[in-house]
Amino acid sequence: MMTIKITKQQLLNVLKRWAANEVTTGQMQMWMLDNFEPDEFVIGEGESEHTVEAMHIVMNEYELADERKCLQSQSGLATAFIEASATDFLSARNAFLQRGFCD
Repeated sequence: MMTIKITKQQLLNVLKRWAANEVTTGQMQMWMLDNFEPDEFVIGEGESEHTVEAMHIVMNEYELADERKCLQSQSGLATAFIEASATDFLSARNAFLQRGFCD
């Protein structure tokens, strides 16, 4: 079985394309669905532990969320979370989870 690697830059590119209206929310979610299966994909190889965790959280949340609840205007929170330092990890995670989606 071939293992597929998802890099931090690939994920950031998808989020940036979504923020720029180059892909729809549905297309962004489909990318997450197609590329996030922890047993089959290596997510963030070579990145710090907190970055890999952030990538997993972002991909999982977007994968599971109702498309109508994903706030494209807040996509920068996902990017900031992935790019956060270890010191800023918790605050960036909280901002993404609390303001990245509508209830």
